[in-house]
Amino acid sequence: MEFYVSDLIATPPEQFETPLQQLVYETFASTGIPFERVDTDPGLTMEDCAHISARIGVDIVKTIFLCNRQQTEFYLYVTSHDKPFVTREFCSALEIPRVSFASADQLWERTGVRVGATTILSGVWPACAGVHLVMDASLAASEWFACTDGTPTCFVKLRTRDLLERYLHGLEVRLI
Repeated sequence: MEFYVSDLIATPPEQFETPLQQLVYETFASTGIPFERVDTDPGLTMEDCAHISARIGVDIVKTIFLCNRQQTEFYLYVTSHDKPFVTREFCSALEIPRVSFASADQLWERTGVRVGATTILSGVWPACAGVHLVMDASLAASEWFACTDGTPTCFVKLRTRDLLERYLHGLEVRLI
């Protein structure tokens, strides 16, 4: 069975699957950020993302939701799709104690997304206040950025500068 990826679309979905997805497109509109998106089958594996990346013209990023042992500090970490996550290196770069993957319930409560749809676009979600946004410096330096829109069936492409300077305006994004 072939993995479905639509042609590029430059308008929001006709119906929103989640409140975060709606907020993402409202924020794009209010900040004047142009974007392109594709609708897909659920993009849950790296192989799925390869199909999406081929259509959208840029590699889909990998986004990981982490927490400290006490589950009082949370981190939304964006890295390249092909970079392995090494806890020791991440913690050393941020000078923090060991972290682990946060639970699916914590992901939903803090970022408004389910497993498979983790995205830095959650940074504008009110419950995400206090979550540390962390990004690989190499991604921040790239011209284009592509990620989920908060659902596993829609992926967006926008200029990285627009993401960092307009969409996430006023939020601290730590580059490592």
